[in-house]
Amino acid sequence: MRRKTDYLFLRAGSRNWHIKLQSPDKRVEKSLGATDRREAEILASPMIAEHKRKLFEARPRLEAAWQHEYEPGREHIGPDGRRIIAMDRELIHLDSSGRVTGRAANGAPAWAVVGLERRLGIPVPIIGMLEASETSRPTLAVKNGDDAIIETYLKHAAVTGYYEREARSVWALYRTLTDSKPLKDATRDDGRKLVAHFEGQNLRSASIRKKIMWLNAAVNLAIDEGRLKFNPFAKIVPALQDKVKRLPLDEADMKACKRTIGQLDKSDQLLFRLLAATGMRLSEAFAIDGEMTERGVRYVIVGKKTEQSERRVPLPADVLPYLPKVIKGPLFEGGARRASASKRLNRFLNDCGIVDPRKVVHSLRHRAQDRLRAAGCPQDVREQLLGHEQVTVGESYGVGSPVPLLKKWIDKIGC
Repeated sequence: MRRKTDYLFLRAGSRNWHIKLQSPDKRVEKSLGATDRREAEILASPMIAEHKRKLFEARPRLEAAWQHEYEPGREHIGPDGRRIIAMDRELIHLDSSGRVTGRAANGAPAWAVVGLERRLGIPVPIIGMLEASETSRPTLAVKNGDDAIIETYLKHAAVTGYYEREARSVWALYRTLTDSKPLKDATRDDGRKLVAHFEGQNLRSASIRKKIMWLNAAVNLAIDEGRLKFNPFAKIVPALQDKVKRLPLDEADMKACKRTIGQLDKSDQLLFRLLAATGMRLSEAFAIDGEMTERGVRYVIVGKKTEQSERRVPLPADVLPYLPKVIKGPLFEGGARRASASKRLNRFLNDCGIVDPRKVVHSLRHRAQDRLRAAGCPQDVREQLLGHEQVTVGESYGVGSPVPLLKKWIDKIGC
């Protein structure tokens, strides 16, 4: 059973009820100015109804479309070397002297999936041309045993929210591109159809790899359980050197951020300050759910997913005034807030006048590394603060430097 959505909530420190409306590309939170919930429900009713209407209109669905044979508004050269002028629905054939020699349809009727591109973040291809005599509406692919493989993986890996939607969207795209070819019969060339599609959208290899990893992981699980024998999504993304080289934020950038930080809400202000003063990854900040102390120094443990990244991070002096007296639970709200955090903070950087595409929120981590180097911080301490690139035998012993020593160095970063 699907959990009923509660659109109303009480914000900490406020007596008024607030409304929260979440759509794939927008989040709205506002006070209703009412302290009584029943009054708030009445005030919120028309906003919720309008929100549900927009969600219904944005649902994925099949609509009639037209698939062009040649791009309209341009002159093309046909297979016989003759000129073709492409209109929206018509092709005009010309001879070498420019005289019209014939006319033909520019394409044919087709069906398109509308609304799915909002979940994928990229356009969805039209579903095959139809014969002129074909009038019946096609149906979307019927669920089969391969869908069960995807469902098993999503449940096994506890994939929810934005990432669940992305995984399902990539799976739907695969089925569209391969005409629902069974995974037991699929080859790497079938998997490469996804790669070619994403490359056509100018996505970088790292982004393509992240999208395809859901299907790669699902098939690997199915192989482990004896349901499949071959993974058509393994090692299909070329190892291209197309990664954008990130630049650290400089002092002028940080001054601009400090002047403009009031544009962010309180939670994102704390998030930005924490990232700037510690160099931790965005995902690590959202994983903080408590704190510990060593010799009176407060610290958190982050990077718990791998041995290389797990570490103790003292809470920097520049951030302490903005933190709770004791962190007793998640420091930041998860779910949709976590999924959109990178977009919000990168938009904030743009608002600060930092428009260089090589400078993003992850640049704060590069800045922290540079600040520690400039302060003369030993490499082993830098690795204990920011995470090891790899684990050596020597580093696997003990728990690392005392937290008070780490605190002395992390305060050199500043924000």
